[in-house]
Amino acid sequence: MLGPIAWRTPPLHYGPWELITSLIAEGLVERGIDVTLFATLDSVTTATLDGVAPAGYEGNDELDGRVWEAIHVSHALERSGEFDLIHNHLDWLPLAFSAHSRAPMLTTVHGFSGRNILPAYGRARSKFVSISDSDRSPELDYVATVHHGVDLGGLPFHADGGDDLILFGRIHPDKGTDLAIEIARRAGRRLVICGIVQDRAFFESAIEPKIDGDAVVYLGSVGPDERGAVLGSGAALLHPIRFAEPFGLSVVESMICGTPVVAYRKGSMTEVVDEGVTGRLADGIDEAVAAVDEVARLDRKACSDRARERFSADRMVDEYLAIYRKIIS
Repeated sequence: MLGPIAWRTPPLHYGPWELITSLIAEGLVERGIDVTLFATLDSVTTATLDGVAPAGYEGNDELDGRVWEAIHVSHALERSGEFDLIHNHLDWLPLAFSAHSRAPMLTTVHGFSGRNILPAYGRARSKFVSISDSDRSPELDYVATVHHGVDLGGLPFHADGGDDLILFGRIHPDKGTDLAIEIARRAGRRLVICGIVQDRAFFESAIEPKIDGDAVVYLGSVGPDERGAVLGSGAALLHPIRFAEPFGLSVVESMICGTPVVAYRKGSMTEVVDEGVTGRLADGIDEAVAAVDEVARLDRKACSDRARERFSADRMVDEYLAIYRKIIS
């Protein structure tokens, strides 16, 4: 399992690629599969841990991500002959050296940072899995789409949500943090914001001046131990994205807790949200404001049941295991 090294696996706070890598690795070990996880050396896993980076480079100014990712990939591929399969979660860099892998490679495409990385995919000796049908490139062949799954145990059902609206994710224009503030204001509800600040200038100019601790509350980055409680406490999760998001883990986590979602109709949201059951899709602020009261009246138990059926980690691991067996055979 060739994991990313931006953060520890599993992450303490933010790190969606690391989270999915961890869930797959742990699920495979539970099924009796011999797994070696290549990740940061401070990672926590029941698999065999190997790696070279002492910690995630995003949290350490002394670590150059470009350098440590190259060393990390080189180290893993040097051992590739010891394994039946390499499952790559590290984007394009391992693909550039996939011809040197002595085992078949499968790459989960967690999202494209831009068309400029596609040459590495087109030349790669790897099979590809997409995380949503909407995120597929017409220039690549895929063996399957596997929607992400999450740990249901860490996301208890909350039968009674509060009146607040929740925004969960990195603070960045792409995520529509400013749009969520306006939607909440016009809906007459308090907004609780959780997430890392990824765009400091955007935060300081457009978000921070509106955080008053009353109508708009900022809790910072919320870790796994608190996510369920925060997500379950809302009337709805707002997800007014400005980009075609490949998946959206916070959307699924919220629905599992029983809190329905109001999301913009972009990217994978049409695949993830079941209209009228787990949330509503909107095109713009006006529709989102109108949808807030609608989703607050949805059956929270039905919302949670549908999300648990569709987005469990066990389902995800079983689908990947079936793909592994096809590739190896």
